[in-house]
Amino acid sequence: MEPWSPSSWRARPARQLPAYPAAPALHDAEARLRALAPLIFPGEISQLRQRLAAVARGEAFLLQGGDCAESFDEVGQHPVESTFRVILQMAVVLTYAAACPVVKVGRIAGQFAKPRSSDSETVAGVTLPSYRGDIINGSAFTAEARQPDPARLLTAYAHSAATLNLLRALAQGGFADLHEVHRWTADFVRASPQGERFEELAERITQSLAFMQACGFDAARAPQLHAVEFYTSHEALHLHYEEALTRESERDGGWYGGSAHMLWLGERTRQVDGAHVEYLRGVSNVIGVKLGPTADADDVLRLLDVLDPQQDPGRIVLISRMGSEQVTQRLPALLRSVSRAGRTPVWCCDPMHGNTVTAASGYKTRDFERILQEVRGFFAAHAQEGTHPGGLHFEMTGQDVTECRGGAQALTDEGLASRYRSACDPRLNGSQSLELAFQIADVLKSARRTDR
Repeated sequence: MEPWSPSSWRARPARQLPAYPAAPALHDAEARLRALAPLIFPGEISQLRQRLAAVARGEAFLLQGGDCAESFDEVGQHPVESTFRVILQMAVVLTYAAACPVVKVGRIAGQFAKPRSSDSETVAGVTLPSYRGDIINGSAFTAEARQPDPARLLTAYAHSAATLNLLRALAQGGFADLHEVHRWTADFVRASPQGERFEELAERITQSLAFMQACGFDAARAPQLHAVEFYTSHEALHLHYEEALTRESERDGGWYGGSAHMLWLGERTRQVDGAHVEYLRGVSNVIGVKLGPTADADDVLRLLDVLDPQQDPGRIVLISRMGSEQVTQRLPALLRSVSRAGRTPVWCCDPMHGNTVTAASGYKTRDFERILQEVRGFFAAHAQEGTHPGGLHFEMTGQDVTECRGGAQALTDEGLASRYRSACDPRLNGSQSLELAFQIADVLKSARRTDR
């Protein structure tokens, strides 16, 4: 391959990047970012790769979730804590069902850029640039808000740093202690059927901890019960931002993206000869690749050759997003080809993006049953091919939003408007996320019984 540098992507065709009106302002923002400390360090990234190597071997499970696109207006303790809480709950439910560790990765602390199908949108005869995420422009439909602004790169860094600081405190400072499991349920979830079911599980966990204590196990000093490992991820879409935060490690001489532990390629940016693949092939982070229904085996194998030529364990996460109606037809062939090539990536299911529709009310939404149907199809495809279904990737929030239809809450088109807060794609709320975790837990339990 040609020599790589953090800026070698600039010689490749680049999609989904904004057109800034003033180059000097962008260069200044990049220079200021290069002078700042990275948000993530090599040792943390290496640890995540070790954990995902276990997932690829079938010894652990990946749970990845968070916002479609984070908003500068909603960064703060409550939204971060609520999302972290629900991911903890989902992880406990899945750990109990699968009887294996769950690797927890958030779409958080950097998910500020969004790909768009069109560079512009028209409303009432007025055409303006599309909203591309708060790191680029504002969501309000005004000429001023939609103008790409390089200063937003620095705002994104500041918000990501603050969010990471809070996440590290939550993960290590006692909030995630299993002795506190009863306190993780949000008030609006507590009275729901899934809230009641989680309370029953929490009580079993509490009784188990008491039993272990009575048998002489010092649960009060076991670090595994008091803290969790939590990692961050986002789509590596804004390459100016990613390059500016890329650092060379004095420890091993490798290059690391300093914006998140895991970075992924989207369905629109995974061209083998494109700028995004060129950037990601050179950094040592975990790399995800979204695979929609148009992906074929040749595409996937070429990407693996470029992104992971050494076949390093835990390096690659292939994230299928086929849609509920196509997953069982399209995914098995990819699983078969990758397996025959001797590759063992982590296979993950994103059941959200292939199931987005527009409701009669005009809101983008997703149906809970179609999300669940794609998850079941993902597990069925792996069972058919004898491969390991390694994880799940959700757009969700711990807040009481009304953006996805269905579930035990039976949200309808008419109810979407009451608390629809996403600036981009619809998210599962805390109640729906926990309900889905219990549904998936039943699938994992069945898989365990089959494996015995």
